[in-house]
Amino acid sequence: MSMTPETPLPPRGVALRPIPMLIFGSRWLQLPLYVGLIVAQCVYAILFLKELWHLIQHSFDFSEQQIMLVVLSLIDVVMISNLLVMVIVGGYETFVSRLNLQGHPDEPEWLSHVNASVLKIKLAMAIIGISSIHLLRTFIEAGNLGGVGRTTTYTSEGVMWQTIIHVVFILSAIGIAYVDRISSSLEEEGAHGH
Repeated sequence: MSMTPETPLPPRGVALRPIPMLIFGSRWLQLPLYVGLIVAQCVYAILFLKELWHLIQHSFDFSEQQIMLVVLSLIDVVMISNLLVMVIVGGYETFVSRLNLQGHPDEPEWLSHVNASVLKIKLAMAIIGISSIHLLRTFIEAGNLGGVGRTTTYTSEGVMWQTIIHVVFILSAIGIAYVDRISSSLEEEGAHGH
């Protein structure tokens, strides 16, 4: 990962005073949080396998709509799992310590240019993707909303709120990207002004 001018490394062998050393060392308190997210990732892997087994068992007696709902659940689990990987790898690299993966064949391409701002935008996009899957599943399940033989637990008000929340997620992501773009252009202007 290339170093940005804002985050220079101190020269090797330079000892920090006790208070700055304590403050800087406190970043390692995040390590148990990332390990906890790895455990959550394991739980999601188990959930995925359970849902997949459920789909295989009922592949001949499920309707097309039921299969589609289970597949959407699988996609949802994968997207949340991808979000976890982004937070674990990107967050650790950004806030705790370098992973030193340069040259590793499996190094994620996005990791080379990750910083807090890029991570925020990627997370916002992942949340929108997850919200989209949930909304699509809601629309499929709520297809007979208000019908005589209604079998869904969704209400029209619940569907409306899910849609509003999804739109708020989209507007938030646009706002984050816009603020990031403005701050990037201000930084570039400041660099050219010196």
